[in-house]
Amino acid sequence: MAQPIVTIIGRPNVGKSVLFNRIVGRLDAIVDNAPGITRDRHYADADWYGTRFTIVDTGGLVPDSDEPMESAIERQAFMAVNEADLILLVLDARAGLMPLDYKAADIVRRAGNERIMVVANKVDSGRQEADAYEFSSLGLGDPFLISALKARGTGDLLDAVADRLPQREPEPPSDDAIKIAVVGRPNVGKSSLVNAIVGKDTVIVSDVAGTTRDSIDTKIVRQGVPYVLIDTAGLRRRARIDSDIEFYSFTRAVRAIERCDVGVVVIDAVDGITTQDMRIVSQVDEAGKALVLAYNKWDLVDSDATTGDAFRDETRSKLRFTEYAPIMFVSAVTQRGVTQLIQKVSHAQEMRNHRVGTSELNRAVERIVGINPPPVTSKGRHVRIYYATQASVAPPTFVFFTNYPDSVPEAYRRYLSNQLREVFGFEGTPLRVLIRGRGGKDEPPPVEPTRPKPQPRGKEKAKRRD
Repeated sequence: MAQPIVTIIGRPNVGKSVLFNRIVGRLDAIVDNAPGITRDRHYADADWYGTRFTIVDTGGLVPDSDEPMESAIERQAFMAVNEADLILLVLDARAGLMPLDYKAADIVRRAGNERIMVVANKVDSGRQEADAYEFSSLGLGDPFLISALKARGTGDLLDAVADRLPQREPEPPSDDAIKIAVVGRPNVGKSSLVNAIVGKDTVIVSDVAGTTRDSIDTKIVRQGVPYVLIDTAGLRRRARIDSDIEFYSFTRAVRAIERCDVGVVVIDAVDGITTQDMRIVSQVDEAGKALVLAYNKWDLVDSDATTGDAFRDETRSKLRFTEYAPIMFVSAVTQRGVTQLIQKVSHAQEMRNHRVGTSELNRAVERIVGINPPPVTSKGRHVRIYYATQASVAPPTFVFFTNYPDSVPEAYRRYLSNQLREVFGFEGTPLRVLIRGRGGKDEPPPVEPTRPKPQPRGKEKAKRRD
């Protein structure tokens, strides 16, 4: 069965994300003094002395707001409350009870008092400790007094959480889950695509660019295969990042690429591929991740039988270094191509971890080199490739051993890479080709440096004349 879920709820700026990070033990959620930083539900696994559970951070509740973003945050919070086994209602001990605290309490009260724990945060002194007991007037029990920032009282809180959580069998390890980072420019439909894959609104979708700020993980299973979908903030050029929040979002999106297995780069089909799209594709390729290109909003393109071919041709001409990446045409709104996208992701991950046997590899290399031998050196010597081996996977890395490694040009390395891809497939994954030297009869012996003969001076010159 799934791990029990603990959800953190409260009005804006009471320290929910600080508590989330404290429980998780790392800086997973963006923290800032400005209210409204957290928007989507943010999940992470936690462990308190053997009690494992899933902790959920939520956006600040502003009930009955007319602002679309605040209403979307409230919907996300409602979902988090409904799925929670235990709810931590976080309040600010410095500020005391506020009208929004009463409304937040009314929302969580519907879940039943037995599932609610009141947490008075920012208790840094004895005076605040005395004042915090006014939270008992909410009728949800005595508050736990903590300072998430200073780790004061958090151990006692987690002891109580562990005691109140339902006992369940632990989930099997999910290390084999395929981690998919959904990346792209702002407002290309990344969150909509994640929701379309999951089949429900797990992340907030808005026409406002920059809605997603944190990297949000969502676990799903498709046909018995576990996946982790990582929705990320839109990647702008560094020169256009004009706030700390955008910088933190950018950093987390880059980290999402680093920890993923497959990067799905979402491109706006209406705008077509842009320079920033190409930069993002390059980031995924350089990180050695499998790559799938997804043109979203295909339902808005006036397409016919040849439109897809035209998009493919333009993409290949602009992204020659990633010709291996499959190109998909999807619509998060109509669900077009979503199933096929997941299938391509699975295949790309399979190819990223594919290993070729040494004997099979060298038979292929013999044919490849026989068709197009490496060029001779600048001194006219023949370059010979003795054998090759696959050194690693993720991405597949091949090492070729030769007598003149420095004389193998980059163009011939690309030839070897392209031929290996043609023979063994490797769709969706970059390849690495390394050239190494080895001793052999064709390798020139080391040349000893020659020293110039010393010239005679003074008396030595006179003796020679005599």
